[in-house]
Amino acid sequence: MGTARHRPGAMRQTAGMTDLATFSRLSLADHGLVVISTTRADGTIQSSLVNAGVLDHPVSGAPVVGTVLAGRHKLRHLRERPLVTLTTHSGWEWTTVEGTVELAGPDDPLEGVDAERLRVLLRDIFTAAGGQHDDWDGYDRAMADERRVAVLVTPTRVYSNG
Repeated sequence: MGTARHRPGAMRQTAGMTDLATFSRLSLADHGLVVISTTRADGTIQSSLVNAGVLDHPVSGAPVVGTVLAGRHKLRHLRERPLVTLTTHSGWEWTTVEGTVELAGPDDPLEGVDAERLRVLLRDIFTAAGGQHDDWDGYDRAMADERRVAVLVTPTRVYSNG
């Protein structure tokens, strides 16, 4: 019979952005996959798996975690309550980023991000999450057709067991 395992040591919590390097390293170890958690109107948590990566904010240049969404439920949650938690891991090592959200998309204008900058931003997020593409024009068309939204998370708290 198996036994539960845990990594010894206290949880580490910081507000420093240097921990985004750890978040990036761990997410890329698993194809950019992270768990995203949003809050429903009734206060319960909705979680799912998305690709995310660390990149510079397209307007401020500050480090953020970015993901691209099309799902109407997560986007509704983020429009109503622009807070999110993202967790990634590799083996028993994990890191969580909590933060505030800015959206940039066809239905979510972000000051300083026009249509061309949005096209590039969606590519930047995809590659920051470890993605590669053989047909960028096709990627751009799909993102536009699906009305994809860039989600930019400015960390307010970063913590891990590492």
